[in-house]
Amino acid sequence: MSIHTRILKTATLSLALIAGSAFATQVLTYKSPYCGCCKEWVKHMEDAGFDVKVEEHTNMNPIKEKLGIEPELASCHTAVIGEYVFEGHIPASDIKAFLENPPKNAKGLAVPGMPMGSPGMEYGDKKDPYHVYAYNEEGQVFSYRHYK
Repeated sequence: MSIHTRILKTATLSLALIAGSAFATQVLTYKSPYCGCCKEWVKHMEDAGFDVKVEEHTNMNPIKEKLGIEPELASCHTAVIGEYVFEGHIPASDIKAFLENPPKNAKGLAVPGMPMGSPGMEYGDKKDPYHVYAYNEEGQVFSYRHYK
């Protein structure tokens, strides 16, 4: 293999890695224009290095249905990164860990409801315990992380 071929292959691989990394940080978040906690979660994600685009909708139900969010997993906002769907106030660190090593057949993560103390739901030192759940296309749900 010539030096030019090796340089070209290395450059191509580097560009692919950069493109993959940049793609993974692009977040499309669907939220209500009236929800302040969603704005705080978006800020949390941006502070963690994600590039977040926001689409505001007054009725989130059709979006959640289209993206396959079951009612028991629902929260106030829904985010899409690549082929994955992230529902609710999920810590950015959990999303990064998920994207680096997605569980087999997982469709995404969800934090149902709006637990106090989760990103975007901070209020003084009040914190509710909550789970971050992973879920798949078949409707199976399992605990991904637990916060006390």
